[in-house]
Amino acid sequence: MAETISWVATVATIIAAFMTAANLGSRVTGLGFAVFTFGALCWIADGALTHQPALMWTNVVLFVLDIFGVWRWLGRQVRVEEGARSASEASEHTPGEALFPASLLTRAPVRCGEAEVGHCIDAMASCGSGRLDYVVVSEGGVAGVGERLRRLSWSNAHVDGEAVVSDLSAERFQKLEELSRDQWPAR
Repeated sequence: MAETISWVATVATIIAAFMTAANLGSRVTGLGFAVFTFGALCWIADGALTHQPALMWTNVVLFVLDIFGVWRWLGRQVRVEEGARSASEASEHTPGEALFPASLLTRAPVRCGEAEVGHCIDAMASCGSGRLDYVVVSEGGVAGVGERLRRLSWSNAHVDGEAVVSDLSAERFQKLEELSRDQWPAR
């Protein structure tokens, strides 16, 4: 019985680690913490059945942290994102420019025409005016390994729904200067 529980705990912990590390949004991260919670309960049971108090008590603490993670990502963060989405949608029906959540600039897909060329990972804005100067777009690679970063001037881009759309062609985008990970342009 203990061996089966330990294998279930192992699989749950691996799946949960992947779900949280993938950073696929608050819902997936929150569900990852829920799976971590299940895994911690299995490890607690395994520790109790095999008389391993260190394993058991470590996972009691992890269980509490996992519950906090579930609340943080499935409770609080989902509501914050729903508030931002609601404000964005409401702004489309009011005078003036429509609004979008700035957090979109850390995750939005980037399109050039119909072609998806990458994903935003960050943006640089002016301290005084708050105007966006450029977004940093990640393209290629897997989980950050082998990716290329490019600077896309905000004058060549805008938000359309949940995506950043550039007026550059995909071919022109590919010719934008590649950025190093740790030194981005000041202007």
